[in-house]
Amino acid sequence: METSASTYTLLGPFSQILTMAELPESGAIADEELKVLEDAGVLISNGEIIRVDDYIKLTQEAEQYDYAVEVIEEPLVLMPGLIDAHTHICFAGSRANDYAMRVAGKSYLDIAKSGGGILDSVRKTREATVIELVELLKQRCDRHLQEGVTTCEVKSGYGLSVDEEIKMLEAIQLVNKHHAIDLIPTCLAAHMRPPEFTDSKAYLQTVLNELLPTLKEQNLANRVDIFVEDTAFTEDDSAEYLLAAKKMGFDITVHADQFSTGGSKVAAAVGAVSADHLEASEEPEIELLRTAGVVATVLPGASLGLGMHYAPARKMLDGGLCLAIATDWNPGSAPMGDLLLQAALLGASEKLTTAETLAGITTRAARALNLTDRGQLAAGYNADMIAFPTQDYKEILYFQGKLRPSKIWKSGKPVINGDLNDQ
Repeated sequence: METSASTYTLLGPFSQILTMAELPESGAIADEELKVLEDAGVLISNGEIIRVDDYIKLTQEAEQYDYAVEVIEEPLVLMPGLIDAHTHICFAGSRANDYAMRVAGKSYLDIAKSGGGILDSVRKTREATVIELVELLKQRCDRHLQEGVTTCEVKSGYGLSVDEEIKMLEAIQLVNKHHAIDLIPTCLAAHMRPPEFTDSKAYLQTVLNELLPTLKEQNLANRVDIFVEDTAFTEDDSAEYLLAAKKMGFDITVHADQFSTGGSKVAAAVGAVSADHLEASEEPEIELLRTAGVVATVLPGASLGLGMHYAPARKMLDGGLCLAIATDWNPGSAPMGDLLLQAALLGASEKLTTAETLAGITTRAARALNLTDRGQLAAGYNADMIAFPTQDYKEILYFQGKLRPSKIWKSGKPVINGDLNDQ
Protein backbone atom coordinates (compact mmCIF):
# COMPACT_ATOMS: atom_id res chain seq x y z
CA MET A 1 0.00 0.00 0.00
CA GLU A 2 1.41 3.39 -0.94
CA THR A 3 1.97 6.03 1.72
CA SER A 4 0.20 9.35 1.09
CA ALA A 5 2.20 12.59 1.02
CA SER A 6 0.42 13.83 4.15
CA THR A 7 2.03 11.07 6.24
CA TYR A 8 5.48 12.51 5.51
CA THR A 9 6.99 15.03 7.90
CA LEU A 10 9.96 17.26 7.22
CA LEU A 11 12.03 18.37 10.22
CA GLY A 12 14.53 21.22 9.92
CA PRO A 13 16.54 23.22 9.34
CA PHE A 14 19.22 21.87 11.68
CA SER A 15 22.54 23.67 12.05
CA GLN A 16 24.19 20.30 11.58
CA ILE A 17 23.03 16.72 11.15
CA LEU A 18 25.54 14.15 12.37
CA THR A 19 24.35 11.06 10.51
CA MET A 20 26.83 8.46 11.91
CA ALA A 21 26.34 6.72 8.55
CA GLU A 22 28.94 5.21 6.20
CA LEU A 23 31.48 4.60 8.98
CA PRO A 24 33.69 1.51 9.19
CA GLU A 25 32.12 -1.27 11.26
CA SER A 26 35.29 -1.88 13.24
CA GLY A 27 38.70 -0.40 13.99
CA ALA A 28 39.78 3.20 14.40
CA ILE A 29 37.72 6.08 13.00
CA ALA A 30 39.16 9.46 12.08
CA ASP A 31 36.97 12.49 12.71
CA GLU A 32 37.22 13.33 9.02
CA GLU A 33 35.15 10.23 8.31
CA LEU A 34 32.10 11.68 10.04
CA LYS A 35 29.32 12.67 7.65
CA VAL A 36 28.15 16.10 8.87
CA LEU A 37 25.47 17.95 6.90
CA GLU A 38 25.04 21.71 7.35
CA ASP A 39 21.63 23.44 7.20
CA ALA A 40 19.98 20.11 6.57
CA GLY A 41 16.64 18.44 7.20
CA VAL A 42 15.27 14.96 7.67
CA LEU A 43 12.19 13.54 5.97
CA ILE A 44 10.36 10.85 7.95
CA SER A 45 7.29 8.67 7.49
CA ASN A 46 5.72 6.03 9.74
CA GLY A 47 8.61 6.23 12.19
CA GLU A 48 11.24 5.69 9.53
CA ILE A 49 13.79 7.99 7.93
CA ILE A 50 13.12 8.52 4.23
CA ARG A 51 15.96 10.89 3.47
CA VAL A 52 18.48 13.25 5.05
CA ASP A 53 19.36 16.09 2.73
CA ASP A 54 19.84 19.83 2.19
CA TYR A 55 16.91 21.62 3.85
CA ILE A 56 16.13 23.97 0.95
CA LYS A 57 15.92 21.04 -1.43
CA LEU A 58 13.61 19.18 0.95
CA THR A 59 11.35 22.22 1.51
CA GLN A 60 10.85 22.60 -2.24
CA GLU A 61 9.85 18.96 -2.37
CA ALA A 62 7.56 19.40 0.66
CA GLU A 63 5.70 22.23 -1.09
CA GLN A 64 5.26 20.13 -4.20
CA TYR A 65 3.94 17.05 -2.39
CA ASP A 66 2.20 18.75 0.56
CA TYR A 67 4.37 17.22 3.27
CA ALA A 68 3.85 18.32 6.87
CA VAL A 69 6.68 20.55 8.06
CA GLU A 70 8.02 20.91 11.60
CA VAL A 71 10.16 24.05 11.56
CA ILE A 72 13.21 24.09 13.82
CA GLU A 73 13.76 27.71 14.80
CA GLU A 74 16.73 27.49 17.16
CA PRO A 75 20.31 26.31 16.46
CA LEU A 76 20.39 22.54 16.95
CA VAL A 77 22.67 19.63 16.10
CA LEU A 78 20.75 16.45 15.26
CA MET A 79 22.18 12.95 15.74
CA PRO A 80 20.86 9.40 16.29
CA GLY A 81 19.34 8.55 19.66
CA LEU A 82 21.88 7.05 22.04
CA ILE A 83 22.00 3.29 22.62
CA ASP A 84 23.03 1.88 26.00
CA ALA A 85 24.04 -1.69 25.18
CA HIS A 86 24.64 -3.02 28.72
CA THR A 87 22.62 -2.23 31.87
CA HIS A 88 21.16 -3.89 34.96
CA ILE A 89 18.48 -1.27 35.68
CA CYS A 90 15.74 -3.70 36.75
CA PHE A 91 16.45 -4.02 40.47
CA ALA A 92 15.18 -3.06 43.90
CA GLY A 93 17.08 -1.49 46.79
CA SER A 94 20.29 0.47 47.14
CA ARG A 95 23.88 -0.60 47.77
CA ALA A 96 25.12 2.77 49.00
CA ASN A 97 26.56 0.97 52.02
CA ASP A 98 28.68 -1.19 49.70
CA TYR A 99 30.00 1.95 48.03
CA ALA A 100 30.87 3.60 51.33
CA MET A 101 32.72 0.48 52.47
CA ARG A 102 34.54 0.15 49.14
CA VAL A 103 35.84 3.72 49.07
CA ALA A 104 36.89 3.28 52.71
CA GLY A 105 39.16 0.44 51.59
CA LYS A 106 37.09 -2.66 52.36
CA SER A 107 37.56 -5.66 50.08
CA TYR A 108 34.88 -7.45 48.05
CA LEU A 109 34.99 -10.28 50.62
CA ASP A 110 34.58 -7.85 53.52
CA ILE A 111 31.54 -6.32 51.83
CA ALA A 112 30.00 -9.73 51.07
CA LYS A 113 30.54 -10.93 54.67
CA SER A 114 28.73 -7.83 55.95
CA GLY A 115 25.66 -8.73 53.88
CA GLY A 116 26.47 -6.66 50.80
CA GLY A 117 27.39 -7.58 47.24
CA ILE A 118 25.25 -9.00 44.44
CA LEU A 119 23.30 -11.23 46.83
CA ASP A 120 22.08 -8.13 48.67
CA SER A 121 20.47 -6.94 45.43
CA VAL A 122 19.12 -10.46 44.89
CA ARG A 123 17.42 -10.42 48.30
CA LYS A 124 15.86 -7.00 47.74
CA THR A 125 14.76 -7.78 44.19
CA ARG A 126 13.19 -11.06 45.25
CA GLU A 127 11.24 -9.18 47.93
CA ALA A 128 9.87 -6.70 45.39
CA THR A 129 6.64 -7.30 43.48
CA VAL A 130 6.40 -7.09 39.70
CA ILE A 131 4.56 -3.79 40.06
CA GLU A 132 7.30 -2.38 42.31
CA LEU A 133 9.98 -3.44 39.81
CA VAL A 134 7.97 -1.89 36.98
CA GLU A 135 7.77 1.45 38.77
CA LEU A 136 11.48 1.49 39.64
CA LEU A 137 12.46 0.52 36.10
CA LYS A 138 10.13 3.13 34.62
CA GLN A 139 11.78 5.87 36.72
CA ARG A 140 15.23 4.87 35.43
CA CYS A 141 13.95 4.71 31.85
CA ASP A 142 12.45 8.20 32.24
CA ARG A 143 15.85 9.58 33.21
CA HIS A 144 17.72 7.69 30.53
CA LEU A 145 15.34 8.92 27.82
CA GLN A 146 15.62 12.54 28.99
CA GLU A 147 19.40 12.17 28.67
CA GLY A 148 19.07 11.02 25.05
CA VAL A 149 19.03 7.22 25.35
CA THR A 150 16.31 5.87 23.03
CA THR A 151 17.33 2.17 23.15
CA CYS A 152 18.48 0.40 26.31
CA GLU A 153 19.50 -3.18 26.97
CA VAL A 154 18.27 -4.48 30.37
CA LYS A 155 19.46 -7.65 32.08
CA SER A 156 17.81 -9.89 34.59
CA GLY A 157 20.19 -11.54 37.06
CA TYR A 158 19.00 -10.40 40.49
CA GLY A 159 16.40 -13.18 40.70
CA LEU A 160 18.64 -16.26 40.34
CA SER A 161 15.74 -18.71 40.31
CA VAL A 162 13.34 -19.70 37.58
CA ASP A 163 10.36 -17.84 39.04
CA GLU A 164 12.30 -14.74 40.10
CA GLU A 165 14.09 -14.39 36.77
CA ILE A 166 10.74 -14.65 34.99
CA LYS A 167 9.38 -11.97 37.34
CA MET A 168 12.20 -9.60 36.38
CA LEU A 169 11.80 -10.22 32.66
CA GLU A 170 8.03 -9.76 32.92
CA ALA A 171 8.63 -6.38 34.55
CA ILE A 172 10.99 -5.43 31.72
CA GLN A 173 8.41 -6.54 29.17
CA LEU A 174 5.65 -4.50 30.83
CA VAL A 175 7.72 -1.31 30.84
CA ASN A 176 8.78 -1.92 27.26
CA LYS A 177 5.15 -2.08 26.14
CA HIS A 178 4.24 1.28 27.64
CA HIS A 179 7.40 3.41 27.63
CA ALA A 180 8.81 5.46 24.75
CA ILE A 181 12.26 3.95 25.19
CA ASP A 182 12.98 0.58 23.53
CA LEU A 183 14.17 -2.03 26.03
CA ILE A 184 16.21 -5.02 24.85
CA PRO A 185 15.85 -7.80 27.47
CA THR A 186 18.74 -10.14 28.29
CA CYS A 187 18.60 -13.18 30.55
CA LEU A 188 21.50 -13.06 33.02
CA ALA A 189 20.27 -15.89 35.24
CA ALA A 190 23.94 -16.93 35.16
CA HIS A 191 25.05 -13.84 37.09
CA MET A 192 26.33 -15.98 39.95
CA ARG A 193 25.39 -19.20 41.69
CA PRO A 194 22.39 -18.63 43.97
CA PRO A 195 22.61 -19.65 47.65
CA GLU A 196 20.06 -22.44 47.13
CA PHE A 197 22.55 -24.35 44.97
CA THR A 198 25.90 -25.82 46.03
CA ASP A 199 26.88 -26.83 42.50
CA SER A 200 27.19 -24.26 39.70
CA LYS A 201 26.84 -26.81 36.93
CA ALA A 202 23.56 -28.08 38.40
CA TYR A 203 22.22 -24.53 38.56
CA LEU A 204 23.11 -23.83 34.93
CA GLN A 205 21.42 -27.05 33.89
CA THR A 206 18.27 -25.96 35.73
CA VAL A 207 18.33 -22.67 33.85
CA LEU A 208 18.70 -24.51 30.54
CA ASN A 209 15.98 -27.05 31.30
CA GLU A 210 13.38 -24.90 33.06
CA LEU A 211 13.97 -21.18 32.43
CA LEU A 212 15.19 -20.68 28.88
CA PRO A 213 12.40 -22.69 27.21
CA THR A 214 9.85 -20.57 29.08
CA LEU A 215 11.55 -17.36 27.93
CA LYS A 216 11.30 -18.53 24.33
CA GLU A 217 7.70 -19.60 24.73
CA GLN A 218 6.63 -16.30 26.32
CA ASN A 219 8.94 -14.13 24.20
CA LEU A 220 10.52 -12.62 27.32
CA ALA A 221 14.11 -12.50 26.02
CA ASN A 222 16.15 -13.47 22.99
CA ARG A 223 19.58 -12.84 24.53
CA VAL A 224 21.54 -14.84 27.11
CA ASP A 225 24.51 -13.64 29.17
CA ILE A 226 26.87 -15.20 31.72
CA PHE A 227 29.50 -13.82 34.10
CA VAL A 228 32.80 -15.62 33.49
CA GLU A 229 34.97 -15.00 36.54
CA ASP A 230 36.54 -16.80 39.51
CA THR A 231 33.68 -15.60 41.73
CA ALA A 232 31.00 -16.62 39.22
CA PHE A 233 31.28 -19.33 36.52
CA THR A 234 34.25 -21.19 35.02
CA GLU A 235 35.28 -21.00 31.39
CA ASP A 236 34.29 -24.60 30.67
CA ASP A 237 30.89 -24.41 32.36
CA SER A 238 30.20 -21.06 30.69
CA ALA A 239 31.08 -22.30 27.21
CA GLU A 240 28.90 -25.40 27.61
CA TYR A 241 25.98 -23.29 28.86
CA LEU A 242 26.27 -20.68 26.13
CA LEU A 243 26.52 -23.22 23.32
CA ALA A 244 23.38 -24.93 24.61
CA ALA A 245 21.57 -21.55 24.78
CA LYS A 246 22.77 -20.66 21.29
CA LYS A 247 21.44 -23.98 19.99
CA MET A 248 18.05 -22.97 21.44
CA GLY A 249 18.13 -19.83 19.29
CA PHE A 250 19.39 -17.19 21.73
CA ASP A 251 21.87 -14.46 20.86
CA ILE A 252 24.90 -14.70 23.14
CA THR A 253 26.79 -12.06 25.08
CA VAL A 254 29.39 -12.51 27.82
CA HIS A 255 30.54 -10.65 30.95
CA ALA A 256 34.22 -11.12 30.13
CA ASP A 257 37.66 -10.17 31.44
CA GLN A 258 36.51 -7.81 34.18
CA PHE A 259 39.06 -8.90 36.77
CA SER A 260 40.86 -11.76 35.03
CA THR A 261 41.13 -13.00 31.45
CA GLY A 262 39.31 -16.06 30.16
CA GLY A 263 35.88 -14.68 29.37
CA SER A 264 37.04 -13.30 26.03
CA LYS A 265 38.26 -16.76 25.06
CA VAL A 266 34.78 -18.12 25.83
CA ALA A 267 33.10 -15.32 23.86
CA ALA A 268 35.29 -16.00 20.82
CA ALA A 269 34.83 -19.76 21.04
CA VAL A 270 31.02 -19.66 21.19
CA GLY A 271 30.59 -16.88 18.62
CA ALA A 272 29.12 -14.31 20.99
CA VAL A 273 27.70 -11.11 19.55
CA SER A 274 29.59 -9.11 22.18
CA ALA A 275 32.02 -9.45 25.06
CA ASP A 276 31.43 -6.84 27.77
CA HIS A 277 33.71 -5.27 30.43
CA LEU A 278 37.22 -6.31 29.19
CA GLU A 279 39.14 -4.22 31.76
CA ALA A 280 41.69 -7.04 32.09
CA SER A 281 42.02 -7.68 28.36
CA GLU A 282 45.41 -7.38 26.66
CA GLU A 283 46.68 -7.91 23.13
CA PRO A 284 46.05 -11.71 22.99
CA GLU A 285 42.42 -11.22 24.08
CA ILE A 286 41.95 -8.36 21.61
CA GLU A 287 43.20 -10.54 18.78
CA LEU A 288 40.89 -13.40 19.82
CA LEU A 289 37.87 -11.12 19.73
CA ARG A 290 38.90 -9.52 16.43
CA THR A 291 39.38 -12.87 14.71
CA ALA A 292 35.99 -14.09 15.94
CA GLY A 293 34.21 -10.85 14.99
CA VAL A 294 32.99 -10.22 18.54
CA VAL A 295 31.99 -6.65 19.46
CA ALA A 296 33.92 -5.25 22.43
CA THR A 297 31.57 -3.41 24.80
CA VAL A 298 33.44 -1.37 27.38
CA LEU A 299 31.83 -0.12 30.58
CA PRO A 300 33.43 3.04 31.97
CA GLY A 301 30.72 3.30 34.64
CA ALA A 302 32.06 0.17 36.32
CA SER A 303 35.60 1.55 36.29
CA LEU A 304 34.39 4.81 37.85
CA GLY A 305 32.28 3.01 40.45
CA LEU A 306 35.01 0.56 41.43
CA GLY A 307 37.89 3.02 41.22
CA MET A 308 39.77 0.88 38.70
CA HIS A 309 41.32 1.47 35.28
CA TYR A 310 39.27 1.64 32.11
CA ALA A 311 39.22 -1.13 29.53
CA PRO A 312 42.00 -0.50 26.96
CA ALA A 313 39.69 1.10 24.42
CA ARG A 314 42.45 2.73 22.36
CA LYS A 315 44.30 -0.56 21.96
CA MET A 316 41.06 -2.28 21.03
CA LEU A 317 40.29 0.15 18.24
CA ASP A 318 43.87 0.09 16.96
CA GLY A 319 43.65 -3.70 17.13
CA GLY A 320 40.68 -3.70 14.77
CA LEU A 321 37.78 -4.25 17.16
CA CYS A 322 34.29 -2.84 16.90
CA LEU A 323 34.04 -0.83 20.15
CA ALA A 324 30.74 -0.10 21.85
CA ILE A 325 30.46 1.98 25.04
CA ALA A 326 27.76 1.28 27.64
CA THR A 327 27.02 2.28 31.25
CA ASP A 328 26.70 -1.04 33.12
CA TRP A 329 24.15 0.92 35.22
CA ASN A 330 23.59 -1.29 38.26
CA PRO A 331 23.12 -0.86 42.03
CA GLY A 332 26.56 -2.12 43.00
CA SER A 333 29.55 -1.27 40.83
CA ALA A 334 28.06 1.30 38.42
CA PRO A 335 25.27 3.30 40.06
CA MET A 336 25.68 6.50 37.99
CA GLY A 337 24.13 5.39 34.71
CA ASP A 338 25.03 8.49 32.65
CA LEU A 339 25.99 7.27 29.19
CA LEU A 340 27.09 10.54 27.58
CA LEU A 341 29.17 11.63 30.58
CA GLN A 342 30.88 8.26 30.87
CA ALA A 343 31.62 8.07 27.14
CA ALA A 344 33.13 11.56 27.21
CA LEU A 345 35.37 10.72 30.18
CA LEU A 346 36.47 7.44 28.63
CA GLY A 347 37.24 9.22 25.37
CA ALA A 348 39.36 11.84 27.12
CA SER A 349 41.31 9.25 29.09
CA GLU A 350 41.78 6.72 26.29
CA LYS A 351 42.38 9.34 23.55
CA LEU A 352 39.43 8.33 21.40
CA THR A 353 38.42 10.54 18.52
CA THR A 354 35.03 12.24 18.64
CA ALA A 355 33.94 9.89 15.86
CA GLU A 356 35.01 6.78 17.81
CA THR A 357 33.26 7.87 21.01
CA LEU A 358 29.99 8.84 19.33
CA ALA A 359 30.02 5.68 17.19
CA GLY A 360 30.43 3.69 20.41
CA ILE A 361 27.10 4.96 21.74
CA THR A 362 25.18 4.88 18.46
CA THR A 363 25.96 2.77 15.40
CA ARG A 364 28.48 0.41 17.02
CA ALA A 365 26.30 0.05 20.12
CA ALA A 366 23.51 -1.08 17.78
CA ARG A 367 25.84 -3.73 16.41
CA ALA A 368 26.57 -4.93 19.96
CA LEU A 369 22.83 -5.61 20.31
CA ASN A 370 22.55 -7.14 16.84
CA LEU A 371 20.19 -4.34 15.79
CA THR A 372 20.31 -3.24 12.16
CA ASP A 373 17.53 -0.63 12.18
CA ARG A 374 18.99 2.14 14.38
CA GLY A 375 22.16 4.00 15.33
CA GLN A 376 22.34 6.03 12.11
CA LEU A 377 20.34 8.79 10.45
CA ALA A 378 19.92 7.32 6.99
CA ALA A 379 17.19 6.06 4.71
CA GLY A 380 15.44 2.99 6.12
CA TYR A 381 16.55 3.50 9.72
CA ASN A 382 14.30 4.22 12.69
CA ALA A 383 13.67 7.92 13.26
CA ASP A 384 15.16 7.80 16.77
CA MET A 385 16.79 11.22 17.00
CA ILE A 386 18.11 13.68 19.55
CA ALA A 387 19.02 17.35 19.09
CA PHE A 388 21.50 19.35 21.13
CA PRO A 389 21.28 23.14 21.61
CA THR A 390 24.50 24.00 19.80
CA GLN A 391 25.75 24.76 16.29
CA ASP A 392 28.85 22.55 16.56
CA TYR A 393 28.62 18.80 17.14
CA LYS A 394 32.05 18.81 18.79
CA GLU A 395 30.54 20.59 21.80
CA ILE A 396 28.52 17.47 22.66
CA LEU A 397 31.61 15.74 24.09
CA TYR A 398 33.45 18.97 24.90
CA PHE A 399 31.00 19.67 27.73
CA GLN A 400 31.50 16.08 29.01
CA GLY A 401 27.87 15.24 29.56
CA LYS A 402 26.64 18.63 30.77
CA LEU A 403 25.17 19.55 27.37
CA ARG A 404 21.88 17.66 27.21
CA PRO A 405 19.52 17.12 24.26
CA SER A 406 16.74 19.69 24.18
CA LYS A 407 14.59 17.72 21.70
CA ILE A 408 14.05 13.98 21.39
CA TRP A 409 12.10 11.99 18.81
CA LYS A 410 11.29 8.30 19.15
CA SER A 411 10.18 6.64 15.91
CA GLY A 412 9.64 10.14 14.54
CA LYS A 413 7.36 11.28 17.36
CA PRO A 414 8.42 14.03 19.77
CA VAL A 415 9.12 12.93 23.33
CA ILE A 416 7.62 15.39 25.82
CA ASN A 417 8.58 14.93 29.50
CA GLY A 418 9.43 11.30 28.90
CA ASP A 419 6.21 10.51 27.01
CA LEU A 420 5.51 10.27 23.29
CA ASN A 421 3.50 13.17 21.91
CA ASP A 422 1.05 11.51 19.53
CA GLN A 423 -0.72 14.73 18.61
